[in-house]
Amino acid sequence: MIDYPALADRVGALCAGETDPVALMATVVCEVHHSDARFDWTGFYRVVAPGLLKIGPYQGGHGCLTIPFERGVCGAAARSGEAQIVDDVDAFPGHIACATSTRSELVLPVWNGAGELIAVFDLDSDQPAAFTEADARALGDILREVFSGC
Repeated sequence: MIDYPALADRVGALCAGETDPVALMATVVCEVHHSDARFDWTGFYRVVAPGLLKIGPYQGGHGCLTIPFERGVCGAAARSGEAQIVDDVDAFPGHIACATSTRSELVLPVWNGAGELIAVFDLDSDQPAAFTEADARALGDILREVFSGC
């Protein structure tokens, strides 16, 4: 299990004073991806136009290049503004299979300091039911802290 307070401290120290969202995304992805073996693919999809996400910094195999808000787990998080915890991606209507190894997924909306949706943070696992509400809360707290200055 992840030591979320230690991860938050590490990410906070690395990101202190930085306001560039892409630089922050790259740092967060690296730290989170390597913090737990459950994370098979970890990355951001940036809001680049109304209703459109485009791949940002990530760790793992190739991801989808673009995702409309109307499709997939990432689109659902962007549309609703709420965390999406999917225990079985095959049971999620409209799931986009960027990687056939993905069994479960956690996607969190990312807001800047002005309250604008700037991205979603996508974590995929090759294990079913790999994510919990505790993961969503802890990672959501880290994202709020890091991106509030953007």
